[in-house]
Amino acid sequence: MTSSAPLLDTIRNSPDTARLLAAFEFDIERKSSGAGLRLASGAPLEPIAGDFTGGAYFLCAEEDGGGRRPVVFASSEGQGGLIADDLASALEIIVGLEWRACLGYSGGGDVEVMQASARHLERRRARDEPDITEDRVRIAAALSLRVPPVADLVTHLHQAAARSEPDYVVATEDGETYGPLFGEYTEPRLGGWD
Repeated sequence: MTSSAPLLDTIRNSPDTARLLAAFEFDIERKSSGAGLRLASGAPLEPIAGDFTGGAYFLCAEEDGGGRRPVVFASSEGQGGLIADDLASALEIIVGLEWRACLGYSGGGDVEVMQASARHLERRRARDEPDITEDRVRIAAALSLRVPPVADLVTHLHQAAARSEPDYVVATEDGETYGPLFGEYTEPRLGGWD
């Protein structure tokens, strides 16, 4: 895996790539969204991007000499946790999967429910956003990312989110901890999957 710094530099230095990523709700101009958050252990978090709803993406302290830094997400609704072991893997998930909805409709963290949710979400997204595949390929090429199958992305996301406790629990400056990223529902409450 690659170091986070060169990948972030590439995004910062490529307005087209940054604009495309912002459409996938990874906006490097919104990194102030998570000001004041840290890990429950007291370890600092480095904000790197935000989404349209006030959520924020963070890099954790380096895990090894190779520059791999886990990526944590904190929503504006009070859920947070680990989404990937490094930035490249996080971006593959962010671009390749409607990951927040997939976690939200996970039946409390059941990977099979997440797989079913991902299939429904991808069908809907392909219908509503006909250029989605082309945009994913453009981002992957610009950042030297892989374009893994959705089922693989779901598995990686589930494995990461399941490891949020105890090391990647998000907390406020006052010590209030965020809830898990896994939602309890298996499908949208109103109308189900269309």
